[in-house]
Amino acid sequence: MDVIDLARAFVLERHPDARAAFLGGSVLTDRRTARSDLDVVVLLDGPPAPYRESLRYGDWPVELFVHTEESWHGFVTPEIALRNSPLLWMCADGALLLDADGTGARLAGTARRLAETGPPPVTGTAIEDARYALTDLLDDFAACTDAGERLFVVAELVRRTGELALLTHNTWLGGGKWLARRLEPVAPGLPARLAEAAGAALNGAPDALTSLVTEVLDAAGGPFWEGYRRSGPRERS
Repeated sequence: MDVIDLARAFVLERHPDARAAFLGGSVLTDRRTARSDLDVVVLLDGPPAPYRESLRYGDWPVELFVHTEESWHGFVTPEIALRNSPLLWMCADGALLLDADGTGARLAGTARRLAETGPPPVTGTAIEDARYALTDLLDDFAACTDAGERLFVVAELVRRTGELALLTHNTWLGGGKWLARRLEPVAPGLPARLAEAAGAALNGAPDALTSLVTEVLDAAGGPFWEGYRRSGPRERS
């Protein structure tokens, strides 16, 4: 059975009263693998929405996200502020499985408009925070002699370097594999370069990773540590 037909059958079996449903994620792309799951968003009128569940449908793993239209916006709005909304993209780029009353078409249009508009403008504070974190990590990396500690410092360096590159380009962030997928269009070759440099670093050759992280830092304004200051919340009298 075609994957879209399969996902539609799942929705009709699980939520026959659905107003709309979407299938998103890698399963619709040429990046699909034998382990790809079905990312399914379902819109209901009310309870049991909202909820999410991981389950199997036949041989397929399914990540199910069930919302009302109101709860969908309630989740997406703060995610946009954080520059990373998987739920938004599942509806913006996904396949519309069913649309009982026009909700699906309307929500798909809203999702595409929000995705195309992009995240809120990146602030100088966010860039400074990212520069500070990377500068501090580079210092830890330079002094690291423990193999176990080095593993986690390198992993954090790679993640934060990718995020700073995305902030510098004022584009969407991503987690896991989606960090690499967001990076490639705005910084071609950077994910592969980070992978190669990280591998070398874990095998005792740190220079390439240090150089690459510094390159990304320089594009964002350079290393930043001395003079970094943030105020905490003030007590109310």
